[in-house]
Amino acid sequence: MSGHSKWSTIKRKKGKTDQQRAKIFTKVGREISVCVREGGPDPNANGKLRDLIAKAKSLNVPNENIERIIKKSAGGDDKNSYEDIVYEGYGPSGVAVIVEALTDNRNRTAGDLRHYFDKFGGNLGQTGSVSFQFERKGIIQLGDEGLNEEKLFEDMLECGGEDLDEDEGLYTVMTEWSALQNVRDALEERGYHIASAEVAYIPQTSVTLTDEEQVKKMSLLLEHLEDNDDVQNVFHNWDMPDEEE
Repeated sequence: MSGHSKWSTIKRKKGKTDQQRAKIFTKVGREISVCVREGGPDPNANGKLRDLIAKAKSLNVPNENIERIIKKSAGGDDKNSYEDIVYEGYGPSGVAVIVEALTDNRNRTAGDLRHYFDKFGGNLGQTGSVSFQFERKGIIQLGDEGLNEEKLFEDMLECGGEDLDEDEGLYTVMTEWSALQNVRDALEERGYHIASAEVAYIPQTSVTLTDEEQVKKMSLLLEHLEDNDDVQNVFHNWDMPDEEE
């Protein structure tokens, strides 16, 4: 069992303003739309959709919005065709950054991201330029509180999980990325409440920024990336100060 949280080092702060919430709704909506097209509109048969609905609700997306997106996508009324693209680059002082995007216009997205990296002292790289510094893992966050940690650890191993992390009473199970869905389903069958299940890039090393200007530029780079509607997730190996997390 890990003595520290690898996952907490790449958690992103959630937006609280109306504008940020609207962007979150847009991002989750795209994920749901793609998921419905790939796996169908029934959350009982589409585990990933079930997780996305839970994720949307945890972000306070109204139920009617969720239902409308699913119905629209299932009926073929959503004419947008999104594709998954992973971008890699370096921020100030060599901070490695991986950006996952869902876009209907890759030229627009690439142009936006290149502009952000250039503006804040970094550069957008080629595929593989930074991903070797990360390990791809499945991350399952449980919604239960007050669990028996020893029993959970045993169950997690029997279900195929690799590691268990606790943060303020809530637990995160780490898996091989390819085993994510199987482990997720096995834990749910044992009665655990799954709050989210997703694949993440875990940094193997970290970069510390001590220059105030570099810290400011890196913070602005992350803010601009996360504000972009096409960007779904941002992973990096910056060892962020506590006040930035």
